[in-house]
Amino acid sequence: MFIRKLREIRTSDRNVESKGWESARLLLKEDGMGFSFHVTTMYAGEELKMHYQNHLEAVLVLKGTGTIEDLGTGEIHKLHAGVMYALNGHDRHIVRPETDILTACVFNPPVTGREVHDENGAYPADADVALAS
Repeated sequence: MFIRKLREIRTSDRNVESKGWESARLLLKEDGMGFSFHVTTMYAGEELKMHYQNHLEAVLVLKGTGTIEDLGTGEIHKLHAGVMYALNGHDRHIVRPETDILTACVFNPPVTGREVHDENGAYPADADVALAS
């Protein structure tokens, strides 16, 4: 059993900041759960272009408003508390927070901890996972 406190994670090396967002990573690959769990804030006024080529992600919006654009279809969806989106097809997308958006996110395969988006908007593949595939 794991007991972790968000306040403590936010002041540890499991809290990762990058341009436009901050992510408290409560569960990581090393925890052996088969997924990682993050509490992420995306900052108002940013345009976050992402394409998780190596991961699937599900996101629940807890607080805030904005939009998500599916770059494959051009569809734009409103984001607000209670909306969940799942990137089940490695979907290219842009999140545009109107206010700071607080989310709970799950990644499969799990991230290792310090990842930030590369030039394509992706997290790198974990070498251990790639070798096992």
